[in-house]
Amino acid sequence: MTKFSKQKLIILQTVIPDYRRNLFFYIKKKLSSSFELYGGDYYFEKSVKSDTSITFRNHIKNIYIFNRRFLFQIGMWPIVFRSNVLVIELNPRIISNWVILLIRKVINKKTILWGHAWPRLGSNSKTDRIRGFMRNFADIIIVYTATQRKELQEKMPNAKILFAPNSIYFKEEMSTHQKTGEIKNVVYVGRLTQSKKPLLLVKAFHKVIKKIPCYAQLIIVGEGEEKELIINYIERNGLNNRISVLGHVSNYSSLKALYDTALFSVSPGYVGLSITQSFSFGVPMLISKDEPHSPELEAVVENENTMFFKTDNIDALSDEIIRFFEQKEEWINRRYQILEFCKNNYSIEAMAKSFIKVALNS
Repeated sequence: MTKFSKQKLIILQTVIPDYRRNLFFYIKKKLSSSFELYGGDYYFEKSVKSDTSITFRNHIKNIYIFNRRFLFQIGMWPIVFRSNVLVIELNPRIISNWVILLIRKVINKKTILWGHAWPRLGSNSKTDRIRGFMRNFADIIIVYTATQRKELQEKMPNAKILFAPNSIYFKEEMSTHQKTGEIKNVVYVGRLTQSKKPLLLVKAFHKVIKKIPCYAQLIIVGEGEEKELIINYIERNGLNNRISVLGHVSNYSSLKALYDTALFSVSPGYVGLSITQSFSFGVPMLISKDEPHSPELEAVVENENTMFFKTDNIDALSDEIIRFFEQKEEWINRRYQILEFCKNNYSIEAMAKSFIKVALNS
C-alpha cells in the first residue's frame, strides 16, 4: 500500500464539469482521504456547470463581477492556511487566486498553478505579462501539453513545470469499429457559442446536403446561446430530417454510440478538448485552420487524423465535408490508428500522473 505524506492534495476549481469526472474519481481512488476537491456551480460561461454526480466535491460560492469577466471565490479560505499541496487555476481573471498565491507565499505553503501556459492569443500577447507574473508565484506549474511544457520551460528555465495531457477517458473506455454501413454521420460536440461557430457548420452542411449520401446526418451536441439560432435555422429550412440538435450529452454510452456512427467530427471555430474526445473513438476531425486554438491542437496530424479548412469560409468547409465522404473508406481504415495514438498519449491515467506525483512527493 502506498504511504502518503501528512499533506493532502487539494484541487480548487471554478467548476467541476462532467468532462473532469473521470480524472477526479481516479485521483480520489488513488489518494483516498489524502485528496480534497473544491468548486463552485457555474463557470464564466453559464453553459459550463459542475457535475452533481461528483459527490465528494466541496461546494464553494463563485461571485462574478464586471459582467462575469472576473471572479472571486468564497467558502474555501480555511484550506488556504493549511499545510497542504494546493492546486489552483492558472487564470488571472480569478481575483481570489491572486490573494491565495500571496498568502501562501508569505506563510511558505506549496501552491501549484494548473492551466494553459499562455493566453488565448499566444505567448507573445500583451496579456501574457500578467499571466507570467502569476506564474512566478507558483512552486510548480502544470500545463496541458508536452509542447506547452517545453515552450514554458524555455521561458522559465528555473521553474518546475509538469504537464497533464488534457483527456476525458480511461484507456479501457477508448474503442472504435470499422462497420462501414453504420459510419455515416457528421458530429459536432461542444459549446454552442459564437467563438465555436456551430451555425457556420449547419449552413455548410445545408449547402452540401444534396451532394453527400442521403443517409448522412449532422448531429449537434451541446448547449449555449446559439442553440436557438441553430434550431430556428433548421426549422426554417426544413432540415429536421437531416440535422439533430441533442443538447448537452455527458453519458459515456450515449456519446460512444454517436461517435460510432460518425465518419468525422468538426470544429468550425476554435478547438480544444473535443479533439482528444473524437480521437478516443478513432474518429478524425475537420478543423478551422486559422483560429486561436487551445493547446490540444498538438494532437493533430494533417491527413492522418485531421483535415483543415479555410477559416470562416463556408465554401471551403462545404468542400471538405464532401471530400470526407469521397474518401470514406480511407478514413474508416485509419480509425484504429487514430485510436491507438490517443490511447498512448491522451488517457485519464496519463493526465492524472502529474497530480499524483506532486501528492506523493510533497
